[in-house]
Amino acid sequence: MPADNRLKIMLAIIVVAIIVIFSIDPIAQDPAYHNFADHRRILSIANFFNVLSNLPFIMIGALGIRLIASRKTNSGLAELQAMYLTFFVGVFLTGFGSAYYHYQPDNQSLLWDRLPMTVAFMALFSAITGEYISTQLAWKLFVPLLILGMISVVYWHVTELNGHGDLRPYVLVQFLPVLLIPLILWLFDSTLNNDNYIWGVIGAYALSKLTELFDARLYSAFGLLSGHTLKHLAAAFGTLIFYWSLRKRHSKK
Repeated sequence: MPADNRLKIMLAIIVVAIIVIFSIDPIAQDPAYHNFADHRRILSIANFFNVLSNLPFIMIGALGIRLIASRKTNSGLAELQAMYLTFFVGVFLTGFGSAYYHYQPDNQSLLWDRLPMTVAFMALFSAITGEYISTQLAWKLFVPLLILGMISVVYWHVTELNGHGDLRPYVLVQFLPVLLIPLILWLFDSTLNNDNYIWGVIGAYALSKLTELFDARLYSAFGLLSGHTLKHLAAAFGTLIFYWSLRKRHSKK
């Protein structure tokens, strides 16, 4: 299929997603979202395991920042190093933001969880675009996507403060890349080898969402770790897979 037609398919999906999400009523943050199954306080830390399970994000983010900043990797694409670096900075900050949120879960602290997470999402999507479609397109999208991602979170926060919360833009910028990245991997050939790493990232993210969905059931079944804690560990493993990919994937040329 010609590249123009493949891009038209993706553009059509984006347009349809935008129309659908903004055709529904504004989505306020459900207060029940903050009621996680595991409330245990250990060592004077509330929600101990939900807080502690963010440590892998900080560690993997730091490893990734060190790897890119030291220029010790010849893998990935040289033109996309800033996107890789931004991704790991987002992951690193997500560890702190999410730990803060889970220590005191409410809408105010949730802002600091979602902001860096969105930075990581947008940087990853830009990097995948560069690896599979075009580095020029990736650079055209990179900064606008970062700005749009952060605006979507700030917009939600401001609307919540004004009593009419609206998550629609945030839902769009979080889940549209999740839909588009597998499509990109299917429609386009990467300039790098070993796509299995990226599929691994997608699989780890899917697992994280599944464990989040069964937060209380998994906690009741196993007693030690809740589904939300496992979500953090699965998502962190996805970031670790991407870190490995930057050490292992090389140009096919």
